[in-house]
Amino acid sequence: MTRSVIDPITRIEGHLRVEMEVEQGVVTDAWVSGGCFRGMELVVQNRTPQDAAQIVQRICGVCPVSHTHASSIAAEKAYGITISNNARLVRNLIEGAQFLHSHILWFYNLCALDYVNPLDALNADVADTYTLAQAAGTSMDTDFALLKEKLERFAANGQLSIFSGNWFNCDDGEGYKLTPELNLICTAHYLEALKMQARASEVAALIGGKMPHVMTVVPGGTAFVPTEQKLDDLWAMVNEIYDWVATTMIPDTLAIAQFYGNALDFGKGCGRYIAWGVFEGPDWPYGGDYIEQMINRYLPMGVLDEKLNVSNVQEDLITEYMGHSWYKGDDTYTSPYFVTEPDFTEYNVEDRYTWVKCPAYDGKPMEAGGFARILAAYKRGVPFIVEQVDAMLVALGAKPGQLEVLQNTLGRTGSRQIETLYIAGLMKEWTLELMEAIKGGDSEYFRTPATETGEGTGFWEAPRGALYHSEKITNNNIDGYQIIIPSTWNLAPTNADGVHGPMEQALIGCPVNDIDMPINALRTVHSFDPCTACAVHITEPATGKTFKTVTSPWGVK
Repeated sequence: MTRSVIDPITRIEGHLRVEMEVEQGVVTDAWVSGGCFRGMELVVQNRTPQDAAQIVQRICGVCPVSHTHASSIAAEKAYGITISNNARLVRNLIEGAQFLHSHILWFYNLCALDYVNPLDALNADVADTYTLAQAAGTSMDTDFALLKEKLERFAANGQLSIFSGNWFNCDDGEGYKLTPELNLICTAHYLEALKMQARASEVAALIGGKMPHVMTVVPGGTAFVPTEQKLDDLWAMVNEIYDWVATTMIPDTLAIAQFYGNALDFGKGCGRYIAWGVFEGPDWPYGGDYIEQMINRYLPMGVLDEKLNVSNVQEDLITEYMGHSWYKGDDTYTSPYFVTEPDFTEYNVEDRYTWVKCPAYDGKPMEAGGFARILAAYKRGVPFIVEQVDAMLVALGAKPGQLEVLQNTLGRTGSRQIETLYIAGLMKEWTLELMEAIKGGDSEYFRTPATETGEGTGFWEAPRGALYHSEKITNNNIDGYQIIIPSTWNLAPTNADGVHGPMEQALIGCPVNDIDMPINALRTVHSFDPCTACAVHITEPATGKTFKTVTSPWGVK
Protein backbone atom coordinates (compact mmCIF):
# COMPACT_ATOMS: atom_id res chain seq x y z
CA MET A 1 0.00 0.00 0.00
CA THR A 2 1.39 3.40 -1.05
CA ARG A 3 0.20 6.96 -0.50
CA SER A 4 0.17 9.38 -3.44
CA VAL A 5 -0.47 13.07 -2.79
CA ILE A 6 -1.08 15.93 -5.23
CA ASP A 7 -0.81 19.13 -3.22
CA PRO A 8 -1.62 21.65 -4.48
CA ILE A 9 -3.77 20.81 -7.48
CA THR A 10 -2.93 23.54 -9.98
CA ARG A 11 -4.94 24.97 -12.87
CA ILE A 12 -8.05 25.35 -10.70
CA GLU A 13 -9.58 28.15 -8.66
CA GLY A 14 -8.36 27.96 -5.06
CA HIS A 15 -6.30 25.45 -3.10
CA LEU A 16 -6.99 21.73 -3.27
CA ARG A 17 -5.17 18.67 -1.94
CA VAL A 18 -5.77 15.10 -3.05
CA GLU A 19 -4.47 12.19 -1.04
CA MET A 20 -4.80 8.65 -2.38
CA GLU A 21 -4.05 5.12 -1.29
CA VAL A 22 -2.66 3.08 -4.16
CA GLU A 23 -2.46 -0.71 -4.30
CA GLN A 24 -1.18 -2.65 -7.31
CA GLY A 25 -1.40 0.39 -9.56
CA VAL A 26 -4.97 1.40 -8.70
CA VAL A 27 -6.38 4.01 -6.32
CA THR A 28 -8.23 2.19 -3.53
CA ASP A 29 -9.09 5.11 -1.26
CA ALA A 30 -9.08 8.90 -1.62
CA TRP A 31 -9.53 12.09 0.37
CA VAL A 32 -10.10 15.52 -1.14
CA SER A 33 -9.30 18.52 1.03
CA GLY A 34 -10.33 22.12 0.38
CA GLY A 35 -7.58 24.21 1.88
CA CYS A 36 -8.79 27.81 1.69
CA PHE A 37 -11.22 29.58 3.97
CA ARG A 38 -13.31 32.65 3.14
CA GLY A 39 -16.88 33.89 3.43
CA MET A 40 -19.87 35.99 2.48
CA GLU A 41 -23.01 34.98 4.41
CA LEU A 42 -22.04 36.92 7.50
CA VAL A 43 -21.00 39.88 5.37
CA VAL A 44 -24.52 40.36 3.99
CA GLN A 45 -26.25 40.12 7.37
CA ASN A 46 -28.31 43.25 8.13
CA ARG A 47 -27.88 44.57 4.60
CA THR A 48 -30.46 44.95 1.84
CA PRO A 49 -31.01 42.29 -0.84
CA GLN A 50 -29.75 44.85 -3.37
CA ASP A 51 -26.46 45.04 -1.47
CA ALA A 52 -26.30 41.25 -1.22
CA ALA A 53 -26.68 40.76 -4.97
CA GLN A 54 -23.53 42.84 -5.46
CA ILE A 55 -21.54 41.53 -2.51
CA VAL A 56 -21.99 37.78 -3.06
CA GLN A 57 -20.39 38.09 -6.51
CA ARG A 58 -17.09 38.46 -4.66
CA ILE A 59 -17.27 34.78 -3.72
CA CYS A 60 -15.65 34.07 -7.09
CA GLY A 61 -14.11 36.08 -9.90
CA VAL A 62 -14.76 33.31 -12.46
CA CYS A 63 -18.53 32.97 -11.95
CA PRO A 64 -19.73 36.20 -10.26
CA VAL A 65 -22.73 36.53 -12.57
CA SER A 66 -24.22 33.24 -11.35
CA HIS A 67 -23.99 34.35 -7.74
CA THR A 68 -25.69 37.68 -8.37
CA HIS A 69 -28.42 35.90 -10.34
CA ALA A 70 -29.06 33.29 -7.63
CA SER A 71 -29.11 36.05 -4.99
CA SER A 72 -31.48 38.19 -7.09
CA ILE A 73 -33.81 35.23 -7.70
CA ALA A 74 -33.93 34.53 -3.95
CA ALA A 75 -34.73 38.20 -3.29
CA GLU A 76 -37.40 38.25 -6.01
CA LYS A 77 -39.12 35.26 -4.43
CA ALA A 78 -39.13 37.12 -1.11
CA TYR A 79 -40.25 40.35 -2.77
CA GLY A 80 -43.02 38.73 -4.84
CA ILE A 81 -41.48 39.87 -8.15
CA THR A 82 -41.61 38.19 -11.55
CA ILE A 83 -39.09 39.94 -13.79
CA SER A 84 -40.04 41.26 -17.23
CA ASN A 85 -39.33 39.46 -20.49
CA ASN A 86 -36.65 42.00 -21.46
CA ALA A 87 -34.92 41.45 -18.12
CA ARG A 88 -35.06 37.70 -18.75
CA LEU A 89 -33.29 38.10 -22.09
CA VAL A 90 -30.63 40.48 -20.75
CA ARG A 91 -29.92 38.19 -17.80
CA ASN A 92 -29.68 35.15 -20.06
CA LEU A 93 -27.18 36.99 -22.26
CA ILE A 94 -24.92 38.08 -19.44
CA GLU A 95 -25.05 34.62 -17.84
CA GLY A 96 -24.38 32.99 -21.20
CA ALA A 97 -21.33 35.20 -21.73
CA GLN A 98 -19.96 34.11 -18.37
CA PHE A 99 -20.61 30.42 -19.16
CA LEU A 100 -18.78 30.74 -22.48
CA HIS A 101 -15.83 32.43 -20.82
CA SER A 102 -15.65 29.76 -18.12
CA HIS A 103 -16.05 26.77 -20.46
CA ILE A 104 -13.47 27.96 -22.98
CA LEU A 105 -11.04 28.85 -20.21
CA TRP A 106 -11.54 25.49 -18.47
CA PHE A 107 -11.21 23.23 -21.51
CA TYR A 108 -8.20 24.83 -23.16
CA ASN A 109 -6.32 26.78 -20.52
CA LEU A 110 -6.94 24.69 -17.40
CA CYS A 111 -7.77 21.13 -18.48
CA ALA A 112 -6.09 20.65 -21.87
CA LEU A 113 -2.54 20.50 -20.52
CA ASP A 114 -3.42 17.11 -19.00
CA TYR A 115 -3.66 15.80 -22.58
CA VAL A 116 -1.75 18.23 -24.81
CA ASN A 117 2.04 18.62 -24.76
CA PRO A 118 2.98 21.94 -26.42
CA LEU A 119 6.69 21.07 -26.34
CA ASP A 120 6.11 17.95 -28.41
CA ALA A 121 4.60 20.20 -31.10
CA LEU A 122 8.22 21.10 -31.95
CA ASN A 123 8.40 17.71 -33.68
CA ALA A 124 5.38 18.37 -35.89
CA ASP A 125 5.47 18.40 -39.68
CA VAL A 126 3.63 21.58 -40.67
CA ALA A 127 2.21 20.19 -43.91
CA ASP A 128 0.89 17.12 -42.09
CA THR A 129 -0.60 19.43 -39.45
CA TYR A 130 -2.71 21.22 -42.05
CA THR A 131 -3.81 17.90 -43.51
CA LEU A 132 -4.81 16.59 -40.07
CA ALA A 133 -6.69 19.77 -39.16
CA GLN A 134 -8.65 19.61 -42.40
CA ALA A 135 -9.47 15.93 -41.88
CA ALA A 136 -10.58 16.57 -38.28
CA GLY A 137 -12.77 19.48 -39.40
CA THR A 138 -11.21 21.79 -36.85
CA SER A 139 -10.13 25.42 -37.09
CA MET A 140 -7.08 26.39 -39.17
CA ASP A 141 -7.09 30.10 -38.35
CA THR A 142 -3.56 29.96 -36.92
CA ASP A 143 -0.42 29.98 -39.07
CA PHE A 144 0.98 26.64 -37.88
CA ALA A 145 4.44 27.26 -39.37
CA LEU A 146 4.76 30.61 -37.60
CA LEU A 147 3.47 29.10 -34.33
CA LYS A 148 6.06 26.32 -34.52
CA GLU A 149 8.79 28.92 -34.96
CA LYS A 150 7.53 30.81 -31.92
CA LEU A 151 7.47 27.61 -29.88
CA GLU A 152 11.04 26.85 -30.90
CA ARG A 153 12.19 30.27 -29.68
CA PHE A 154 10.17 29.87 -26.51
CA ALA A 155 11.70 26.46 -25.72
CA ALA A 156 15.21 27.67 -26.57
CA ASN A 157 15.18 30.44 -23.96
CA GLY A 158 14.66 27.87 -21.20
CA GLN A 159 12.07 29.97 -19.39
CA LEU A 160 9.05 27.73 -19.74
CA SER A 161 6.87 29.53 -17.20
CA ILE A 162 3.65 27.57 -16.57
CA PHE A 163 4.76 24.77 -18.91
CA SER A 164 7.76 23.92 -16.75
CA GLY A 165 5.61 22.57 -13.91
CA ASN A 166 3.54 20.11 -15.90
CA TRP A 167 3.99 16.40 -16.32
CA PHE A 168 5.08 16.29 -19.94
CA ASN A 169 7.83 13.80 -19.10
CA CYS A 170 5.31 11.33 -17.73
CA ASP A 171 6.11 8.25 -19.80
CA ASP A 172 4.41 5.32 -18.10
CA GLY A 173 1.93 4.41 -20.81
CA GLU A 174 -0.67 6.75 -19.28
CA GLY A 175 1.07 10.01 -20.16
CA TYR A 176 0.84 12.18 -23.26
CA LYS A 177 -0.30 10.32 -26.35
CA LEU A 178 -1.16 12.87 -29.04
CA THR A 179 0.85 13.04 -32.24
CA PRO A 180 3.14 16.07 -32.65
CA GLU A 181 0.80 17.42 -35.33
CA LEU A 182 -2.27 17.22 -33.08
CA ASN A 183 -0.25 18.79 -30.25
CA LEU A 184 0.53 21.70 -32.58
CA ILE A 185 -3.14 22.11 -33.51
CA CYS A 186 -4.28 22.05 -29.90
CA THR A 187 -1.53 24.42 -28.83
CA ALA A 188 -2.75 26.84 -31.49
CA HIS A 189 -6.25 26.57 -30.10
CA TYR A 190 -4.94 26.98 -26.55
CA LEU A 191 -3.63 30.39 -27.61
CA GLU A 192 -6.77 31.24 -29.59
CA ALA A 193 -8.83 30.33 -26.52
CA LEU A 194 -7.10 33.06 -24.52
CA LYS A 195 -8.57 35.57 -26.96
CA MET A 196 -12.00 33.96 -27.18
CA GLN A 197 -12.59 33.65 -23.44
CA ALA A 198 -11.58 37.32 -23.22
CA ARG A 199 -14.14 38.12 -25.93
CA ALA A 200 -16.84 36.36 -23.88
CA SER A 201 -15.90 38.46 -20.86
CA GLU A 202 -16.13 41.53 -23.10
CA VAL A 203 -19.74 40.58 -23.83
CA ALA A 204 -20.43 40.33 -20.09
CA ALA A 205 -18.77 43.70 -19.55
CA LEU A 206 -20.83 45.31 -22.32
CA ILE A 207 -24.04 44.25 -20.57
CA GLY A 208 -22.81 44.34 -16.98
CA GLY A 209 -20.75 47.52 -16.97
CA LYS A 210 -17.59 45.60 -16.14
CA MET A 211 -16.37 42.04 -15.69
CA PRO A 212 -15.76 40.40 -13.29
CA HIS A 213 -18.38 41.50 -10.76
CA VAL A 214 -21.04 43.01 -12.97
CA MET A 215 -23.18 45.93 -11.82
CA THR A 216 -26.45 45.71 -13.78
CA VAL A 217 -28.10 42.57 -12.35
CA VAL A 218 -30.42 43.70 -9.55
CA PRO A 219 -33.38 42.17 -7.70
CA GLY A 220 -36.33 43.12 -9.88
CA GLY A 221 -34.61 42.86 -13.24
CA THR A 222 -31.70 44.65 -14.83
CA ALA A 223 -30.21 48.14 -14.87
CA PHE A 224 -28.92 47.58 -18.41
CA VAL A 225 -31.07 49.22 -21.07
CA PRO A 226 -29.69 48.27 -24.51
CA THR A 227 -29.29 50.66 -27.40
CA GLU A 228 -29.20 49.70 -31.06
CA GLN A 229 -25.45 50.41 -31.14
CA LYS A 230 -24.76 48.15 -28.19
CA LEU A 231 -26.89 45.40 -29.66
CA ASP A 232 -25.00 45.68 -32.95
CA ASP A 233 -21.73 45.29 -31.04
CA LEU A 234 -23.21 42.38 -29.10
CA TRP A 235 -24.38 40.68 -32.30
CA ALA A 236 -20.90 40.86 -33.81
CA MET A 237 -19.22 39.45 -30.72
CA VAL A 238 -21.63 36.56 -30.12
CA ASN A 239 -21.29 35.52 -33.76
CA GLU A 240 -17.51 35.60 -33.50
CA ILE A 241 -17.60 33.37 -30.42
CA TYR A 242 -20.14 30.99 -31.94
CA ASP A 243 -18.14 30.54 -35.12
CA TRP A 244 -14.97 29.74 -33.15
CA VAL A 245 -16.68 27.33 -30.77
CA ALA A 246 -18.47 25.53 -33.61
CA THR A 247 -15.29 24.97 -35.62
CA THR A 248 -12.95 24.22 -32.74
CA MET A 249 -14.22 22.74 -29.49
CA ILE A 250 -16.22 19.68 -30.59
CA PRO A 251 -13.70 18.62 -33.30
CA ASP A 252 -10.81 19.02 -30.83
CA THR A 253 -12.66 16.99 -28.21
CA LEU A 254 -13.27 14.09 -30.59
CA ALA A 255 -9.71 14.23 -31.94
CA ILE A 256 -8.19 14.09 -28.45
CA ALA A 257 -10.63 11.39 -27.29
CA GLN A 258 -9.30 8.94 -29.90
CA PHE A 259 -5.99 8.82 -28.02
CA TYR A 260 -7.37 8.60 -24.49
CA GLY A 261 -10.11 6.00 -24.77
CA ASN A 262 -8.91 4.47 -21.49
CA ALA A 263 -10.38 7.51 -19.72
CA LEU A 264 -13.76 5.89 -20.40
CA ASP A 265 -12.81 3.23 -17.85
CA PHE A 266 -12.36 5.34 -14.72
CA GLY A 267 -13.67 8.41 -12.91
CA LYS A 268 -17.38 7.56 -12.73
CA GLY A 269 -18.05 9.14 -9.36
CA CYS A 270 -21.20 8.61 -7.33
CA GLY A 271 -23.47 8.09 -10.37
CA ARG A 272 -26.16 10.49 -9.09
CA TYR A 273 -26.60 14.02 -10.37
CA ILE A 274 -28.27 17.35 -9.60
CA ALA A 275 -28.94 20.35 -11.80
CA TRP A 276 -31.16 23.23 -10.72
CA GLY A 277 -31.42 24.59 -14.26
CA VAL A 278 -30.20 27.80 -15.87
CA PHE A 279 -31.31 30.34 -18.53
CA GLU A 280 -34.98 31.21 -18.15
CA GLY A 281 -37.12 29.72 -20.88
CA PRO A 282 -39.12 31.36 -23.67
CA ASP A 283 -42.63 30.72 -22.27
CA TRP A 284 -42.13 33.41 -19.63
CA PRO A 285 -43.52 33.75 -16.98
CA TYR A 286 -44.80 30.45 -15.58
CA GLY A 287 -47.66 31.57 -13.40
CA GLY A 288 -45.62 31.57 -10.24
CA ASP A 289 -44.89 27.82 -10.36
CA TYR A 290 -41.18 27.67 -9.48
CA ILE A 291 -40.80 23.96 -10.31
CA GLU A 292 -42.32 24.49 -13.75
CA GLN A 293 -40.05 27.49 -14.21
CA MET A 294 -36.95 25.38 -13.47
CA ILE A 295 -38.08 22.53 -15.73
CA ASN A 296 -38.68 24.94 -18.62
CA ARG A 297 -35.27 26.57 -18.47
CA TYR A 298 -33.13 26.15 -21.58
CA LEU A 299 -30.96 23.84 -19.48
CA PRO A 300 -33.62 22.32 -17.23
CA MET A 301 -33.67 21.23 -13.62
CA GLY A 302 -33.27 17.54 -12.88
CA VAL A 303 -32.36 15.19 -10.03
CA LEU A 304 -31.03 11.90 -11.42
CA ASP A 305 -30.72 8.66 -9.45
CA GLU A 306 -28.36 5.71 -10.03
CA LYS A 307 -30.47 4.54 -12.98
CA LEU A 308 -30.56 8.08 -14.40
CA ASN A 309 -34.27 8.42 -13.75
CA VAL A 310 -35.09 12.12 -13.52
CA SER A 311 -37.25 13.79 -10.87
CA ASN A 312 -37.97 17.28 -9.56
CA VAL A 313 -36.05 18.90 -6.72
CA GLN A 314 -37.49 18.89 -3.20
CA GLU A 315 -35.74 21.51 -1.12
CA ASP A 316 -36.33 19.73 2.19
CA LEU A 317 -34.20 16.78 0.95
CA ILE A 318 -31.05 18.95 0.83
CA THR A 319 -28.83 18.42 3.89
CA GLU A 320 -25.34 19.27 5.15
CA TYR A 321 -23.20 17.05 7.40
CA MET A 322 -20.34 18.50 9.47
CA GLY A 323 -18.55 15.51 10.96
CA HIS A 324 -15.51 15.38 8.64
CA SER A 325 -15.13 19.12 8.04
CA TRP A 326 -13.50 21.83 10.15
CA TYR A 327 -16.67 22.99 11.85
CA LYS A 328 -18.00 22.32 15.33
CA GLY A 329 -20.22 19.32 15.84
CA ASP A 330 -21.02 16.30 13.73
CA ASP A 331 -24.71 16.88 13.08
CA THR A 332 -26.64 16.82 9.82
CA TYR A 333 -28.80 19.84 9.06
CA THR A 334 -31.73 20.14 6.65
CA SER A 335 -32.40 23.05 4.29
CA PRO A 336 -32.85 25.83 5.21
CA TYR A 337 -31.86 24.97 8.80
CA PHE A 338 -28.12 25.14 8.15
CA VAL A 339 -25.75 25.95 11.00
CA THR A 340 -22.11 26.95 10.76
CA GLU A 341 -19.36 27.47 13.33
CA PRO A 342 -15.76 27.15 12.07
CA ASP A 343 -13.42 25.02 14.19
CA PHE A 344 -10.08 24.02 12.64
CA THR A 345 -8.42 21.09 14.41
CA GLU A 346 -5.87 19.27 12.25
CA TYR A 347 -5.64 17.55 8.90
CA ASN A 348 -6.60 13.95 9.65
CA VAL A 349 -8.28 11.79 7.03
CA GLU A 350 -9.63 9.56 9.80
CA ASP A 351 -11.41 12.53 11.36
CA ARG A 352 -11.62 16.06 9.87
CA TYR A 353 -9.67 17.00 6.77
CA THR A 354 -11.33 19.79 4.80
CA TRP A 355 -13.03 23.19 4.97
CA VAL A 356 -15.68 21.88 2.56
CA LYS A 357 -18.94 20.78 4.12
CA CYS A 358 -20.72 17.59 3.09
CA PRO A 359 -24.01 18.32 1.29
CA ALA A 360 -26.34 15.52 0.26
CA TYR A 361 -29.68 15.05 -1.41
CA ASP A 362 -32.02 12.51 0.16
CA GLY A 363 -29.05 11.38 2.25
CA LYS A 364 -26.79 10.65 -0.73
CA PRO A 365 -23.83 12.44 -2.38
CA MET A 366 -24.65 14.05 -5.72
CA GLU A 367 -22.48 15.26 -8.59
CA ALA A 368 -23.07 18.76 -9.91
CA GLY A 369 -21.64 20.50 -12.97
CA GLY A 370 -21.77 20.55 -16.75
CA PHE A 371 -22.17 16.79 -17.05
CA ALA A 372 -25.10 16.82 -14.62
CA ARG A 373 -26.76 19.56 -16.70
CA ILE A 374 -26.21 17.61 -19.91
CA LEU A 375 -27.75 14.48 -18.41
CA ALA A 376 -30.74 16.43 -17.05
CA ALA A 377 -31.27 18.13 -20.42
CA TYR A 378 -30.98 14.80 -22.24
CA LYS A 379 -33.52 13.12 -19.96
CA ARG A 380 -35.85 16.12 -20.29
CA GLY A 381 -35.63 15.79 -24.08
CA VAL A 382 -33.91 19.05 -25.07
CA PRO A 383 -33.53 18.41 -28.85
CA PHE A 384 -30.08 19.95 -29.42
CA ILE A 385 -28.59 18.17 -26.41
CA VAL A 386 -30.09 14.80 -27.36
CA GLU A 387 -28.81 15.10 -30.93
CA GLN A 388 -25.29 16.13 -29.95
CA VAL A 389 -24.92 13.61 -27.11
CA ASP A 390 -26.08 10.77 -29.36
CA ALA A 391 -23.59 11.90 -32.02
CA MET A 392 -20.80 11.86 -29.43
CA LEU A 393 -21.83 8.39 -28.27
CA VAL A 394 -21.71 7.09 -31.84
CA ALA A 395 -18.27 8.69 -32.33
CA LEU A 396 -17.10 6.82 -29.23
CA GLY A 397 -18.39 3.51 -30.63
CA ALA A 398 -21.56 3.36 -28.52
CA LYS A 399 -25.24 3.49 -29.39
CA PRO A 400 -27.53 6.52 -29.05
CA GLY A 401 -28.98 6.66 -25.56
CA GLN A 402 -26.17 4.71 -23.87
CA LEU A 403 -25.52 7.46 -21.35
CA GLU A 404 -23.65 5.11 -19.03
CA VAL A 405 -20.79 5.16 -21.56
CA LEU A 406 -20.18 8.79 -20.62
CA GLN A 407 -20.12 8.28 -16.83
CA ASN A 408 -16.37 8.65 -16.49
CA THR A 409 -13.51 11.12 -16.79
CA LEU A 410 -13.62 11.37 -20.59
CA GLY A 411 -17.42 11.69 -20.74
CA ARG A 412 -17.48 14.35 -18.05
CA THR A 413 -14.76 16.27 -19.89
CA GLY A 414 -16.07 15.89 -23.43
CA SER A 415 -19.77 16.51 -22.90
CA ARG A 416 -19.21 20.01 -21.59
CA GLN A 417 -18.25 21.20 -25.08
CA ILE A 418 -21.76 20.24 -26.24
CA GLU A 419 -23.13 22.67 -23.67
CA THR A 420 -20.70 25.34 -24.86
CA LEU A 421 -21.93 25.07 -28.45
CA TYR A 422 -25.57 25.06 -27.29
CA ILE A 423 -25.12 28.23 -25.25
CA ALA A 424 -23.18 29.95 -28.04
CA GLY A 425 -26.13 29.33 -30.36
CA LEU A 426 -28.63 30.54 -27.77
CA MET A 427 -26.68 33.79 -27.40
CA LYS A 428 -27.47 34.57 -31.04
CA GLU A 429 -31.18 33.77 -30.51
CA TRP A 430 -31.47 35.94 -27.40
CA THR A 431 -29.74 38.86 -29.09
CA LEU A 432 -32.20 38.72 -31.99
CA GLU A 433 -35.15 38.47 -29.56
CA LEU A 434 -33.93 41.53 -27.69
CA MET A 435 -33.52 43.45 -30.95
CA GLU A 436 -37.11 42.60 -31.92
CA ALA A 437 -38.42 43.59 -28.46
CA ILE A 438 -36.79 47.02 -28.74
CA LYS A 439 -38.16 47.53 -32.26
CA GLY A 440 -41.60 46.62 -30.92
CA GLY A 441 -41.41 49.32 -28.26
CA ASP A 442 -40.97 47.07 -25.19
CA SER A 443 -39.05 49.16 -22.65
CA GLU A 444 -39.65 47.34 -19.34
CA TYR A 445 -36.49 46.12 -17.59
CA PHE A 446 -37.22 46.56 -13.86
CA ARG A 447 -40.09 45.89 -11.45
CA THR A 448 -40.49 47.07 -7.85
CA PRO A 449 -41.18 44.81 -4.84
CA ALA A 450 -44.72 43.87 -3.87
CA THR A 451 -43.56 43.37 -0.27
CA GLU A 452 -40.35 43.95 1.68
CA THR A 453 -40.77 41.08 4.15
CA GLY A 454 -40.47 37.45 3.08
CA GLU A 455 -38.08 34.67 2.23
CA GLY A 456 -36.95 32.97 -0.95
CA THR A 457 -34.51 30.51 -2.47
CA GLY A 458 -32.64 31.01 -5.70
CA PHE A 459 -32.01 27.68 -7.42
CA TRP A 460 -29.65 28.42 -10.33
CA GLU A 461 -26.49 27.10 -12.01
CA ALA A 462 -22.96 28.39 -12.13
CA PRO A 463 -20.67 26.94 -14.83
CA ARG A 464 -19.42 24.43 -12.24
CA GLY A 465 -22.91 23.31 -11.24
CA ALA A 466 -25.89 23.62 -8.90
CA LEU A 467 -25.96 26.90 -6.97
CA TYR A 468 -28.24 27.64 -4.02
CA HIS A 469 -28.78 31.05 -2.41
CA SER A 470 -31.45 31.42 0.25
CA GLU A 471 -32.39 34.54 2.17
CA LYS A 472 -34.91 35.91 4.63
CA ILE A 473 -35.74 39.62 4.70
CA THR A 474 -37.70 41.74 7.16
CA ASN A 475 -38.49 45.32 6.19
CA ASN A 476 -35.92 45.07 3.39
CA ASN A 477 -33.22 43.93 5.83
CA ILE A 478 -31.53 40.51 5.59
CA ASP A 479 -32.02 38.44 8.76
CA GLY A 480 -30.35 35.33 7.37
CA TYR A 481 -28.53 34.06 4.31
CA GLN A 482 -27.26 30.65 3.21
CA ILE A 483 -25.33 29.43 0.17
CA ILE A 484 -24.43 26.00 -1.20
CA ILE A 485 -21.83 26.28 -3.95
CA PRO A 486 -21.43 23.77 -6.84
CA SER A 487 -17.98 22.53 -5.85
CA THR A 488 -19.22 21.91 -2.32
CA TRP A 489 -21.28 19.05 -3.76
CA ASN A 490 -18.39 17.61 -5.78
CA LEU A 491 -15.66 18.06 -3.17
CA ALA A 492 -17.74 16.76 -0.28
CA PRO A 493 -15.82 14.64 2.25
CA THR A 494 -16.89 11.27 3.63
CA ASN A 495 -20.40 11.39 5.05
CA ALA A 496 -21.74 10.05 8.35
CA ASP A 497 -22.18 6.58 6.84
CA GLY A 498 -18.58 6.45 5.58
CA VAL A 499 -19.58 7.07 1.94
CA HIS A 500 -17.13 9.18 -0.04
CA GLY A 501 -18.12 12.35 -1.89
CA PRO A 502 -18.40 12.44 -5.71
CA MET A 503 -14.80 13.38 -6.51
CA GLU A 504 -13.38 10.96 -3.98
CA GLN A 505 -15.47 8.17 -5.50
CA ALA A 506 -14.32 9.18 -8.98
CA LEU A 507 -10.67 8.94 -7.91
CA ILE A 508 -11.09 5.44 -6.49
CA GLY A 509 -10.28 3.01 -9.30
CA CYS A 510 -8.06 5.40 -11.26
CA PRO A 511 -4.98 3.61 -12.67
CA VAL A 512 -1.67 4.91 -11.28
CA ASN A 513 1.46 3.58 -12.95
CA ASP A 514 3.75 6.30 -11.62
CA ILE A 515 3.15 7.11 -7.95
CA ASP A 516 4.96 10.44 -8.37
CA MET A 517 2.92 11.44 -11.42
CA PRO A 518 -0.65 10.09 -11.04
CA ILE A 519 -1.74 11.70 -14.28
CA ASN A 520 -5.12 9.93 -14.50
CA ALA A 521 -6.03 11.17 -11.04
CA LEU A 522 -5.19 14.71 -12.14
CA ARG A 523 -7.32 14.32 -15.26
CA THR A 524 -10.21 13.14 -13.13
CA VAL A 525 -9.92 16.06 -10.72
CA HIS A 526 -9.81 18.57 -13.58
CA SER A 527 -12.84 16.96 -15.23
CA PHE A 528 -14.90 18.37 -12.33
CA ASP A 529 -13.41 21.86 -12.80
CA PRO A 530 -13.20 22.33 -9.02
CA CYS A 531 -13.35 25.73 -7.36
CA THR A 532 -12.41 25.59 -3.69
CA ALA A 533 -12.48 29.36 -3.38
CA CYS A 534 -16.22 28.98 -3.92
CA ALA A 535 -16.68 25.74 -2.01
CA VAL A 536 -15.51 27.26 1.25
CA HIS A 537 -17.70 30.20 1.90
CA ILE A 538 -18.18 30.81 5.64
CA THR A 539 -15.75 32.75 7.77
CA GLU A 540 -15.76 34.54 11.10
CA PRO A 541 -14.43 38.07 10.61
CA ALA A 542 -11.65 39.14 12.95
CA THR A 543 -13.69 41.91 14.50
CA GLY A 544 -13.52 40.91 18.13
CA LYS A 545 -17.19 39.95 18.05
CA THR A 546 -18.42 36.53 19.09
CA PHE A 547 -20.71 34.81 16.63
CA LYS A 548 -22.91 32.16 18.16
CA THR A 549 -24.61 29.37 16.26
CA VAL A 550 -28.35 29.14 16.67
CA THR A 551 -30.78 26.53 15.43
CA SER A 552 -32.85 28.85 13.26
CA PRO A 553 -33.81 28.41 9.62
CA TRP A 554 -31.15 30.92 8.71
CA GLY A 555 -27.99 29.66 10.32
CA VAL A 556 -25.49 31.99 11.96
CA LYS A 557 -26.67 35.10 13.82
